[in-house]
Amino acid sequence: MNDSAPTPAPRRARVRAPELIGKGGWLNTGGEELNLADLRGKIVLLDFWTFCCVNCLHVLDELRDLEEKHRDTLVIVGVHSPKFVHEAEHQAVVDAVERYEVHHPVLDDPELATWKQYAVRAWPTLVVIDPEGYVVAQHAGEGHANAIRTLVEELEAEHEAKGTLRRGDGPYVAPEPVATDLRFPGKAVVLGSGNFLVSDTTRHQLVELAEDGETVVRRIGEGVFREPQGLALLPDGKVVVADTVNHALRTYDPGTGAVELVAGTGKQWWQGSPTSGPALDVDLSSPWDVAWWQGKVWIAMAGVHQLWTYDPETGTVQVAAGTTNEGLVDGPAAEAWFAQPSGLAATEDRLWIADSETSALRYVDTEGVVHTAVGTGLFDFGHRDGAAGQALFQHPLGVTALPDGSVAVSDTYNHALRRFDPATGEVTTLATDLREPSDAVLVGGDIVVVESARHRLTRLRLPEEAVQVESAAYRTQREATEVAPGRLRLDVVFQAPTGQKLDERYGPSTRLLVSSTPPELLRGGEGTGTDLFRELDLDPEITEGVLHVSAMAASCDDDPANEYPACHVHQQDWGVPVKVTADGVARLPLILAGMDG
Repeated sequence: MNDSAPTPAPRRARVRAPELIGKGGWLNTGGEELNLADLRGKIVLLDFWTFCCVNCLHVLDELRDLEEKHRDTLVIVGVHSPKFVHEAEHQAVVDAVERYEVHHPVLDDPELATWKQYAVRAWPTLVVIDPEGYVVAQHAGEGHANAIRTLVEELEAEHEAKGTLRRGDGPYVAPEPVATDLRFPGKAVVLGSGNFLVSDTTRHQLVELAEDGETVVRRIGEGVFREPQGLALLPDGKVVVADTVNHALRTYDPGTGAVELVAGTGKQWWQGSPTSGPALDVDLSSPWDVAWWQGKVWIAMAGVHQLWTYDPETGTVQVAAGTTNEGLVDGPAAEAWFAQPSGLAATEDRLWIADSETSALRYVDTEGVVHTAVGTGLFDFGHRDGAAGQALFQHPLGVTALPDGSVAVSDTYNHALRRFDPATGEVTTLATDLREPSDAVLVGGDIVVVESARHRLTRLRLPEEAVQVESAAYRTQREATEVAPGRLRLDVVFQAPTGQKLDERYGPSTRLLVSSTPPELLRGGEGTGTDLFRELDLDPEITEGVLHVSAMAASCDDDPANEYPACHVHQQDWGVPVKVTADGVARLPLILAGMDG
């Protein structure tokens, strides 16, 4: 027995928060420039996000309740930090802030200046700054809202007592609403009547348009949907709808107008949740598109980088392809990796997939094997036509089967409609000067494109000849981390939130998965384990590559009297570009939650 006095809790590390700088300027502030001095006395939560990232969109939704309940003490500041070239365009950021209903100030940081100042390594990352201007916590990934809520309440009490808390309205100024029939439409389908059904994403509705693609016939589902996306006709004439932010599938009957929930609980799927079972009892995660193929509804489950299926006959769902790891790996469905699959198109022998974060066109064959037609991975993108092996897309969200066996790709961030012909292995450009096309449907000899950022459908004649486009190739502009060859200590930093602990009653509550591109970069340390640290062995002959790290930690309420404590899952995937140099670091810390001591 130890009779000594208990060790006092360590003081929270006090690191002065770097200033907020970004060449794109400020949004949602009424034209005012903000700096940290303006926010002194408030608790500030920096949300480093980029609008292509579905995990970032999840965090925006996670924070809405916190933002509302603490609106007089807490200021959330979005720091938009682009991955893709298109995301560095200021108007694209303006559009995204409206599209995703961001109700707090946003700093447009196209050159990642503030990202670098805060040593951020992943989207999304959250940084908490106390009312005196010091960084007190950092969190990467999803699932941290409860921990941040606890910390905000602690900071409120501490700084109220010190007299350093300033209550009152924050700097958010809502932009003026804009009147259009559609607002950031997502996907479209042609009904049996010849009319179009469009997911009007930002207005949370479906809209039926007449055959002209312009005249509004009716609006459907007000108060039912949240940012709906994918649509697919079922054999019985109903339309299945990917109700994305509600993490659900619904059907719409054009004949009766009835909308019915058919899959999902309304809760987001987390690691450890069931991956099959009765459709209404299994959680889903940001279903982005749907397609009818081989007697089932196939679901592009963007939120967990997988494909699922829904069987209307049995009323069940199950995982069909993907491991939940984010990346580009082909092979048997159960072993394949995807990265935010966002568009689907079915032909007799293939299910085509627009795999947005890898800027890839992929497909599943009838044997259940995943193939990549165009694309190389998470960090290479651009606009390049020609042989599929060297062709490039930039974050495509839609794919459409064409009558000749080729497919049209809605190449969203290139503002283009592209074509891939499996017979020749060639990629061409069908049309340019679109604005964030996210889907397209065939109508006779025409193709009707959903121009999401122009809020309209645009009818094009399928061209006889391709458009000539100057080639462009890019890599993500994140700087590579210089690491030493040989042994590299990887530490995933995780500190359980106040009042919680890692719960080991039923086995390990942490998981770490490590791999690399190219695989030869790692001579040792790859694979899955339960410790949040790993000794890696880097091949000195491989001078650069990417470390893929996926970490999960489950913390539970630390209350011995509660037999069933509430638990919270924290998870994040990192793709860390590295350069192997003699002067590089021998330790790589990645913060999941807390501060690196």
